[in-house]
Amino acid sequence: MNRLQDKYNKEVVAGLRKAFEYKNIMQVPRVEKVVVNIGLGEAMDNPKALEAAVNDLTIITGQKPIMTKARKSIANFKLREGRLIGAKVTLRGERMWAFLDRLMTTALPRVRDFRGVSANAFDGRGNYTLGLKDQLIFPEIEYDKIDKLRGMEVTIVTTAQNDNQARAMLQALGMPFSKKDA
Repeated sequence: MNRLQDKYNKEVVAGLRKAFEYKNIMQVPRVEKVVVNIGLGEAMDNPKALEAAVNDLTIITGQKPIMTKARKSIANFKLREGRLIGAKVTLRGERMWAFLDRLMTTALPRVRDFRGVSANAFDGRGNYTLGLKDQLIFPEIEYDKIDKLRGMEVTIVTTAQNDNQARAMLQALGMPFSKKDA
């Protein structure tokens, strides 16, 4: 069992149950899945960029991403429906806990001038989305082997009923929220 999952089971569940006065243990919010997404507008002009992004995402998450296609055509962006414009990975179970552990303890503190992540990036239903500017914050990525810095979005999907419950759970897990937002 992963260190973060062990912490969730032993400490976080008990703390949340006490704080929100849940009668049943199944009411306690839990992390359902983590979705890591890279959008590549440049993939229309440069098909090799998509291969490089897929390779980076595979190294970071330990799972092969799926290619995402454009849902509809947008003339101003010269985008046609069905063109490959991104890659995403959905992590569940052991890989999800391992990724979250690496994200919170290793990757986020490596961000330059890091003062914490925004506590206001919840969607109203208890899900949290975090934008990262480059893939170099992950120690698995070697600087010499990348072709370009690419940003990515990490969405943490929870079973929480509202943002306050999800924020309390992520804070108890060790998500470094900034002091000014809280």
